[in-house]
Amino acid sequence: MSWPSEGVEPIAVTSTKVLTNGDILFNVYGDIQIVSLVSECISTGVAAASTLQYQSAPSVGAAATFSGASASMISCVAGSSIQLADGMTTAPVIEVSGANNAGTYPLAAWCPKGTIKAVVGTGPTTGTWKHYIRYKPLEPGAYVTGV
Repeated sequence: MSWPSEGVEPIAVTSTKVLTNGDILFNVYGDIQIVSLVSECISTGVAAASTLQYQSAPSVGAAATFSGASASMISCVAGSSIQLADGMTTAPVIEVSGANNAGTYPLAAWCPKGTIKAVVGTGPTTGTWKHYIRYKPLEPGAYVTGV
């Protein structure tokens, strides 16, 4: 992965899969700043009142969530999205149709080398999800891959 041009923010995308507690969404190779993080519902299927949080599991140190828990995802249908909002305790914003305008752009969430995981309360979901992250490398050679 090469160092991006000034002003260009790289992205990483996961495969489409069922959203399960503890799933690794992204591998983080070097320190980054998260600019935006969105989860898109690809196929409908949330039978229980599941919630979503995002968690950093660093290579060194303890894992920590960097969002509050979302509202229940039970109303999510294909095309719904969940977007990371501002603040470590702020819940990600669910939008069941159309664009999702959750928070200030860009976010200023620092994320160390390691992984980014899903924390699903009352899960897993039966529907499938895809996740997108836009980030800024904070050191030469830092990059992110979707799982």
